[in-house]
Amino acid sequence: MTSPHPLSTKLNNAQEHLSSEEIDGWLLYDYRGMNPIFADTVGAITNVTRPCWLWVPVSGGPRLLVSYVDQGRFEHLGIETLLWVSRSQMRDRLRELLHESRVVAMEYSPEGALPRVSWVDAGTVEMVRELGVEVVSSADTVQYATQRWSAADLVSHREAAGRLDTIVQDAFLYIGERLEGGPTEYEVAEFIRSRFREERMEAPEGPVVAANEHGADPHFDPTPANSHVIAMGDWVLIDLWARMQGEENMYADITWTAYVGDTVPSKHLKVFEVVVGARDAAVAAIAGHFERGRSPQGWEIDKVARDYVADAGYGERFSHRLGHSIGREVHGNAVNLDSWETHDTRRLMPGIATSVEPGIYLPGKFGVRSEIDVYISEDGPVVTTAIQREPVMIGR
Repeated sequence: MTSPHPLSTKLNNAQEHLSSEEIDGWLLYDYRGMNPIFADTVGAITNVTRPCWLWVPVSGGPRLLVSYVDQGRFEHLGIETLLWVSRSQMRDRLRELLHESRVVAMEYSPEGALPRVSWVDAGTVEMVRELGVEVVSSADTVQYATQRWSAADLVSHREAAGRLDTIVQDAFLYIGERLEGGPTEYEVAEFIRSRFREERMEAPEGPVVAANEHGADPHFDPTPANSHVIAMGDWVLIDLWARMQGEENMYADITWTAYVGDTVPSKHLKVFEVVVGARDAAVAAIAGHFERGRSPQGWEIDKVARDYVADAGYGERFSHRLGHSIGREVHGNAVNLDSWETHDTRRLMPGIATSVEPGIYLPGKFGVRSEIDVYISEDGPVVTTAIQREPVMIGR
């Protein structure tokens, strides 16, 4: 997904970060779209049929290295361009670009620990290393250069968040008003999609509408064939995400839970309280790090919530990372809150946003997840979505 921020801004940001980390340059490589971060940086360029490179040195102007047959595809960027006509010439010219460098950042992650930035194949990394440089991960450079939000980005996210907050409550009301007719999970999902259209919002998939044991599947997708009828005594989880229409806008992503009846069963309420406690502990931990003048790494915040859930006796039932980056894709390219599926060492730097969504899933019974969105300001975390404090009561 292409960022609308000017290329010059992204390159300047990259150089600022490279300087702070004592990295000599950022080497972006792409072949037939294998590295989406290349397009996220320079913009989408069609019909590029050979390997291409963008070299962003820590100081000085960037340079492109592209095949002779693809040269016209890049002219609009206004970047000095070197051409190659054979693999040996490509290697020679790459060596020329890197001859004063010792440490180079690429879309690489040791042992594939961060799949979101593991785009350059092992052979290409080997070739670059053979040119005499150390290759390190561009993970933090990518988020600093391309993933930090502008003021307008934050406004678009807040607009989406506010509308999602309203739509999820509308969905619970929709269930309550139709209980006698037996609304299905799929019908509720269709209602949410109709509200997206009314509000000029868009999402490529979803939402999750999951009753009872379906809620133990974090990504349950209701269809006409697999949907339950929602009735009195049911526990309902709704996860919905969308952005205002337009590729320039930012997503919001929330999850709420509800009970259909007068009194929430103690087993549901106990799990709910653990989940929201873990959520709040994670946000408090981010704030605490910023108060001490430190941007925490993503894995550290995941561990806070995971330890909270484990201490309550549900550690084995928290089966996914705590949160994901949010941007022009609902799962963006910045840091994830994750010590479980990966070990995310990227920092929660000002200008990025993340979900915080601990969950406990009891197979064959029910699931609870509470998801909020958090924007990282210069002063620390700012929750941008409504915060659920108790289960929504339907039909009471």
